[in-house]
Amino acid sequence: MAVLVGKKAPSFKATAVVNGEFVEDFSLEQYIGKKHVIFYFYPMDFTFVCPTEIIAFQERMEDFERKNVAVVGCSTDTHFSHFAWLNTPQNQGGIEGVNYPLVADAAKTISQNYDVLAGHYEYNDEGEMIFVGEPVAYRGLFLIDKEGMVRHQVVNDMPLGRSIDEALRMIDALQYFEEKGEVCPANWEEGKDAMSATKEGVSNYLASKAH
Repeated sequence: MAVLVGKKAPSFKATAVVNGEFVEDFSLEQYIGKKHVIFYFYPMDFTFVCPTEIIAFQERMEDFERKNVAVVGCSTDTHFSHFAWLNTPQNQGGIEGVNYPLVADAAKTISQNYDVLAGHYEYNDEGEMIFVGEPVAYRGLFLIDKEGMVRHQVVNDMPLGRSIDEALRMIDALQYFEEKGEVCPANWEEGKDAMSATKEGVSNYLASKAH
């Protein structure tokens, strides 16, 4: 699994469904200099864990917008599949009401470039290239800053749903560091003390926690 933290987020252009409309040549480049981005992958449309995550992001959209963060989802389904799912009521297993972008990665190139595609290619006994495993995305999540750099990533296996609260916590930590220049210790949350990245700063922080 590639570690993209500290590197430029892989660029792409693909069709996305945004607020019920098809948007061709959708790209994360539109957010450079403007917004932080949570870019996440999920395995498949019309499944079970995936809608709980997709809808959970939508339910917290005000929190993301208040922090000036764009949320973008992506799977290896087609944009037609995304559209159909988005037009299926939630009480029938759909995700109706979700209005942030869902990118279609039917060619699987985006998932490969972010190294979240399950399975791998190999050659069979006849010398033919075949795909071993299920060619869908793991539950990868990438926090991308305004310069287009990946600052945080986490990848879950398919049965393991992710935490929206943790995604928001990491945004808070990054934005606090960017604004204050202080680093965020273990279990830091908005409103808690951070510390300067020096021996004195660490000592002062640990001393404050000891009282």
